[in-house]
Amino acid sequence: MGRLIYTAIASLDGYVVDADGRFDWAAPDEQVHAFINDLERTIGTYLYGRRLYEVMAAWETMPTDGDRPPAMLDYARIWQAADKVVYSTTLVDVFTSRTRIEREFDADAVRRLVAAAEGDVSIGGPTLAGHAIRAGLVDECRLLLTPFVVGGGVRALPDGVRLRLELLGQRRFDSGVVHLHHRVAGAP
Repeated sequence: MGRLIYTAIASLDGYVVDADGRFDWAAPDEQVHAFINDLERTIGTYLYGRRLYEVMAAWETMPTDGDRPPAMLDYARIWQAADKVVYSTTLVDVFTSRTRIEREFDADAVRRLVAAAEGDVSIGGPTLAGHAIRAGLVDECRLLLTPFVVGGGVRALPDGVRLRLELLGQRRFDSGVVHLHHRVAGAP
């Protein structure tokens, strides 16, 4: 049985993209990228909303060897080896291997998928993760907070949800990024 894990890179004020839809301020440096790779090694399946899938699909054709930074090459191998499920009502077809489309978020189906998983399951994208958080499915949250305040955009965590979290770990990076790792302990 796996765990359902929500990982997000966010601004210090809690946004994954700014009001203009940009997230260039969130690009991890080599140290942070290598750390993320280590977190992602347990992931066997990625659950994505359409927008995040379209961003992450670039890893499908990313070389896994060559002259790119080592953390990028490593992540390309991790991502390409995992299964992906994209939740979308508008996406006609997928353009990456090991990928299927689900037309709607079904909490019971996700619960069964996580229970049957040999590895962990990652849920990405704040809208999709919000559905899973509200349904009580997310086991852990891993937030990487960047040293930027962007003042608005798409929030990393959903409004209208109260959860008690247990801190499992933290780490500060040379770039000022801070990783916070929490287990969902339940409603307050």
